[in-house]
Amino acid sequence: MANPANEARDKSREESVFDNEDDDSSDTKEILTDMTATPPDPPSKRSMCGRCGRPAKVCLCPYFPEKPLDTSTCVYVIQHPNEESRSLRTVPILFNCLQQGKCCVIRGRRFSEVGHPELTAVCRSPNTLVLFPGPEAIDISKVPPLPPDSQSGYNLIVIDGTWNQARSMYKSNQMFCQPRQVQLCNGVLSEYVIRTQPTNSCLSTVESVAVSLAILEKRPEIQETLLRPLRALCQFQLDHGAAVHHSKEHLRENGLVYRPKSRPEDS
Repeated sequence: MANPANEARDKSREESVFDNEDDDSSDTKEILTDMTATPPDPPSKRSMCGRCGRPAKVCLCPYFPEKPLDTSTCVYVIQHPNEESRSLRTVPILFNCLQQGKCCVIRGRRFSEVGHPELTAVCRSPNTLVLFPGPEAIDISKVPPLPPDSQSGYNLIVIDGTWNQARSMYKSNQMFCQPRQVQLCNGVLSEYVIRTQPTNSCLSTVESVAVSLAILEKRPEIQETLLRPLRALCQFQLDHGAAVHHSKEHLRENGLVYRPKSRPEDS
């Protein structure tokens, strides 16, 4: 015959065990809740170079000159706002290769005399040249050297953007018509093979400035110094799967551009 006292003790023991299980389950739920509330680790970011602004693995700094180039010419880059967001822009190469104060970047589409007095003064200077092709432009190699007693060199204005953007900016800003208009006539072919150019004779901004400075400063080595980082930039992109881009002119001449057939005339 069962002892009532023993049954009561066993029942109490079972209830105690079940109570402990409920406590353990509650603790586990609390731990899981705490874990789900913990934010995930942030994704690892690529190490970026603080100087050239590129990922450390494809840093361009080793290709810059040990000392910035000292030139008498001051370059004014008039940059379309869209160019700033392009990862393969070439203006940073100029900024890192030229001596401080010799490369000024001014961003915008339209410029007024009131809003940009410094640029206005530069455009009015007789020593300022604007690099833009056209029937009125002279070959930059024909520009006479400044007198030896000149306190400063030439100012070279270059418009940075796509061809359509540059043409629109040149025509919509009257102040750019004041300086002498110059162009490159030496038939240099672009080495900027990772971006499509309109014609075979079109150059990137850094290439245009490199050729111009080499001529104005009468120092051919300047061109090689400025193009070295550009070649490295292109090679990095090609090594990572980029394709060589031919100019639109080259594609048309070689039948590589699709042309829709003209519709037959209505009878």
